[in-house]
Amino acid sequence: MKGCKRMTAHVTVVGSLNMDLVARAPRIPRPGETIIGGEFRNVPGGKGANQAIAAARLGATVSMVGRVGRDTFAGPLLDNLDADGIDHTFVVQDPEAATGVALIVVDDGGENSIVVASGANMRLSPADVDGAEAAIAGADALLLQLEIPLETVIRAAKIARARAVKIILNPAPARSLPAELLSLVDVLIPNESETALLTGLPVGDQAEAKTAAAALQDSGVGTVILTLGERGAMLATEGKTELFPAFDVTPVDTTAAGDAFVGGFAVALAEGRTLAEAVRWGNGAGGLAATKLGAQPSLPARRDLERLLATGGNR
Repeated sequence: MKGCKRMTAHVTVVGSLNMDLVARAPRIPRPGETIIGGEFRNVPGGKGANQAIAAARLGATVSMVGRVGRDTFAGPLLDNLDADGIDHTFVVQDPEAATGVALIVVDDGGENSIVVASGANMRLSPADVDGAEAAIAGADALLLQLEIPLETVIRAAKIARARAVKIILNPAPARSLPAELLSLVDVLIPNESETALLTGLPVGDQAEAKTAAAALQDSGVGTVILTLGERGAMLATEGKTELFPAFDVTPVDTTAAGDAFVGGFAVALAEGRTLAEAVRWGNGAGGLAATKLGAQPSLPARRDLERLLATGGNR
């Protein structure tokens, strides 16, 4: 990270933009089953755009690098970035691919099931990233996920590493990762299922999570943060681990809670806060996001996060 604590951090996100097609249902359907659901909404989403908006609402200057189609979903997604003051100069409109969509079912307990049709997101290329080099080089932190081609993620990380920009990777959706990418990452933020896939180890309790975090550090990542749902988050860095409890909230929809965590963590770190402070910001942002329906509509404002942090209301 460049410099010390500052009032306004610059975060650049290289990642996906989707239109989420969200339906409420009493429960997640079993394979082959049809059930009658409830409310349906189109909600702007995509892990990249979610994290960009999360960071912007928490006070960062944000640049977005990505691809959409030239269809009915593209305009609303770009307008949504505009509404939060996000620079989308480097979001390309692809004439040959559809805008990405995510099909989401949310049950009465707030859990969800998601299928993503990536569309233009999977055409975001290393050349697109090269064209956005100024946005990456000028950032305090670069956020990356895996809803775009892996070669594009690696190219963005290499540009950031060459300019001493902090690289934060949220390895979602879960997949195995090459050593080349892991060696470039400063902070890796997987959830429980992603951690299990990356390590082949269970994370059912605190001891197992600690062992899995150590395995990820052995792969070349300096700092690992495991997001553990209602158990909170585990920070592993410099041979130490610490568990940060979740905030006491009533979940309505967990769709963007992980993205809110990443955005909150990134803003705090980019502002010069400690890793421990940044994890607490992430926990707070993720907790608040889980209390509202939808991805981007649920992402909290800075004043709401600061109010939650001030209460110290952990489980």
